[in-house]
Amino acid sequence: MARIGIVVFPGSNCDRDVHYILNNVLKIQADLVWHTDSNLGTYDSVIIPGGFAYGDRLRAGVIAAHTPVAIELKKMAKGGRTILGICNGFQILVECGLLPGALVMNNSLSFVCRWTTIQVDNNNTPFTSLFKRNQTFKIPIAHGEGRYVADGRLLKSILRNNQVVFRYFKDDPNGSVDHIAAVCNEEGNVMGIMPHPERAPVNRSFDEASMIFRCLSTYLQPK
Repeated sequence: MARIGIVVFPGSNCDRDVHYILNNVLKIQADLVWHTDSNLGTYDSVIIPGGFAYGDRLRAGVIAAHTPVAIELKKMAKGGRTILGICNGFQILVECGLLPGALVMNNSLSFVCRWTTIQVDNNNTPFTSLFKRNQTFKIPIAHGEGRYVADGRLLKSILRNNQVVFRYFKDDPNGSVDHIAAVCNEEGNVMGIMPHPERAPVNRSFDEASMIFRCLSTYLQPK
């Protein structure tokens, strides 16, 4: 059975939410892994949860991206293993250089915490294979530095390589360029998403958000 490691930094606060939904709801084996533990490389996949790693000092994700675990994450990504960053995890992956672009202060200059709707733009990744393209669903958001930015040249490259995975549908809660809510690397095995799929209630009305984890579990099953 595949094993997922959930990386915990000082200041992470969504790690137990991810751990609960994986183990108790979806029955996917997952462990909490302190960021200094040396066994991260033994996991088949890694999730970096939301929160405020190192208190978001300097800027969100930058200190975590300069810790030894970042080296291990880069090795895992290069080796083809899957990595999912949620909210602060997305920020960390961007700061690590594993994902393109940057995440900056919301255009409202305030923290936003509510529900929004996102649309599937790329269903050909380990995180989206069970979705239909253009499918929309509701999902919680909670962030202060969630506005995705990329200059014109980089944005063209991201679009050309089909790296936009989810977009905000109609309502863009933070001013992200091109309504981008999630991106992946060129290979598709690393994805960062600003909304919180682990916070959505798991029932018939909100199964789409948790489907991101189901997609990952399906991908990790022996072929």
